Amino acid sequence: MSNPITFKILEDIAKDLSSGEVSFPTFLDITFQVRTALKNPNLTVDQLAKLVGAEPLMSAKIIRMANSAALNPSGREIADVKSAIIRVGMEAVRTVSFAVAMEQLVKSKQMHVFEGISQKLWEHTAHVAALCRVLARKMARINGDEAMFAGLVHDIGVFYLLSRAANFPELVNDKLELHALLTGWHDNIGHALLSALGQPESILTAVLEHENDREVTEVKTLSDVLYIANKIANRSCSWRDAEYDGEVDTSVVDRVFDAETLREIIDESEEEVQSLKAALGG
Repeated sequence: MSNPITFKILEDIAKDLSSGEVSFPTFLDITFQVRTALKNPNLTVDQLAKLVGAEPLMSAKIIRMANSAALNPSGREIADVKSAIIRVGMEAVRTVSFAVAMEQLVKSKQMHVFEGISQKLWEHTAHVAALCRVLARKMARINGDEAMFAGLVHDIGVFYLLSRAANFPELVNDKLELHALLTGWHDNIGHALLSALGQPESILTAVLEHENDREVTEVKTLSDVLYIANKIANRSCSWRDAEYDGEVDTSVVDRVFDAETLREIIDESEEEVQSLKAALGG
């Protein structure tokens, strides 16, 4: 790590996280509040509606989802957050709220200089999240909503590093150094960030290990699900630049699944991606 700008970014992040400061946009902060609130078994729809209503775009997306053809066969439109939450369910609110926040971050002014990589990153994230849900349901028999959340946050370290790097034009223009920063540090930064935000140990472990090459013979744990989902997604929509990083080794996927099973998983995940994008209006 010879570049002084790279060192400064990592040093500043370390100071912030060690002091408990997480300087992310307000809309992302609200999504974590939603996630925390949903852990309360006594949470009422009124309480959740008030929290969701604090973020106008999130409210609009939840209402849009409630009025989609899949959830509104009667054609009776809903115009308020509380009724929308009742129709879509609380679990869907958690997933959509975070997806909305990530999409907003990609489109934010500070990320404009990284438009190309941030769009690739969002596409990759959406596919990993969808694959996580499918793998959790079909293979691991674990909570699909929790797995999808892990997929949505697995590369949050890249988003965070990009938001910091945007303040340094020299790094913005040094694509090789920027890529080295992102690939070398995003999993550790993501783990530290999510830890500071109070996320559960299962999510922290999965995010920390999602880039650690290892042999997986059976998809059983959340870490397995995220690791394999990330490998599958890297075949068709990787955010990494092969020119700087080389091709990602995804051979483990073919040792875990036969061709037919893999095709079924990918096809099902594509439906999940389209459903997510429809909910977001993308």
